[in-house]
Amino acid sequence: MNNLNSTIVEGNAVRKPEIRKTPKGTSICTLPLAVNRYYKNSSGSYEEEVSYFDVESYGKLAEFCASLADKGRGIRVVGRLKQNRWKSSDGKSYSKVYIIAEHLEFKPVKKNGISQEKTQSKDADLSEIPSPEEQLAEAHQVLAEETVF
Repeated sequence: MNNLNSTIVEGNAVRKPEIRKTPKGTSICTLPLAVNRYYKNSSGSYEEEVSYFDVESYGKLAEFCASLADKGRGIRVVGRLKQNRWKSSDGKSYSKVYIIAEHLEFKPVKKNGISQEKTQSKDADLSEIPSPEEQLAEAHQVLAEETVF
């Protein structure tokens, strides 16, 4: 039985996403996300804490992400955490934690105080986006092919 590995993060895109293809043609989109947290310190004033996360998506979801995610756009990510571990040539161990997106929601783009949804003809039909289960299976396959320990 699998343990629970689920996360929801909402923040803003730090820059345009990077998209690449695997040798088998699967699209992979990497999107850095900044997440702000505000809290009251001991003196009673508010402080801001910013965390940065790399979000990866696969297949049609990756293409969808690459076409809509602009720098500064608000994005909600539902997904899971994935840790990659490796050793350098000198034997030092490294690791990095990614969020693997299973669902993405984009906040509307606002221009002149009016909300305008960015639409493109290629994004109008979202029925081609595979279900989260299909994306997860494809992501497992891609990661299994690329991950070297």
